[in-house]
Amino acid sequence: MIRNFKLTIEYDGARYHGWQRQKGDRTLQGEIERALETMTARKITLHGSGRTDAGVHAYGQTAHFTCETRLSPDVFQKGLNSLLDADIVIRDCREVDPAFHARFDVLRKTYHYRIRNRPLPSALERLYVWHIRRPLDLAAMAEAAGCLSGEHDFKAFEGAGSPRAHTRRRIFQSEIVRGPEGSVTFQVCADGFLRYMVRNIVGTLVDVGSGKTTALEFQKILASGDRGRAGATAPPHGLFLMQVDYEEK
Repeated sequence: MIRNFKLTIEYDGARYHGWQRQKGDRTLQGEIERALETMTARKITLHGSGRTDAGVHAYGQTAHFTCETRLSPDVFQKGLNSLLDADIVIRDCREVDPAFHARFDVLRKTYHYRIRNRPLPSALERLYVWHIRRPLDLAAMAEAAGCLSGEHDFKAFEGAGSPRAHTRRRIFQSEIVRGPEGSVTFQVCADGFLRYMVRNIVGTLVDVGSGKTTALEFQKILASGDRGRAGATAPPHGLFLMQVDYEEK
């Protein structure tokens, strides 16, 4: 009997060439598929909720795979964690409806982008935050981030080569959260994201915070659909996929 299993995965993306399997490169999908093959002696394809780029991290990536097996979800979780390097952890494994698909059934995703805004960098966080020395106007950034809520065409923040049928997305949450010691987090939840969309938004928000543009101009950039008017793409290592939500069945 073919069974369907859903994984929730935490990973440090610093040593990987992104999620998607690539010939000759070490990827997250590739590493987990190799571990599954070791456990089952079968070639198994892992379907993720979406791709994350090289250097991007995840606390709650999700994926599914189908397999004819008698192994329980608990055995898969323990076995995979024993075979994978310490920078990949299977946080949960469960059997799901045969029709479940980790990508096509997504209701919403939540990303956090982390900035450390202070003169001195952090040795321990260098692979997990974008360090910006110059002071940022967080109030202006928050005003700009707030205008993203609702349904919009995000073509202005789309990276080249984005696989999509259209560029409209619905944002459920978009806010700037201030933390201690110069910690700044952009938190965004949407029904889907275009390629580099979060990083392009963050790069433009930083332009607002740096005084290079204004919150009003940010709204005009969003409405324009012109990627050339938006800011540079923020580096990947500050980005975390926090959670992927599905309809409860």
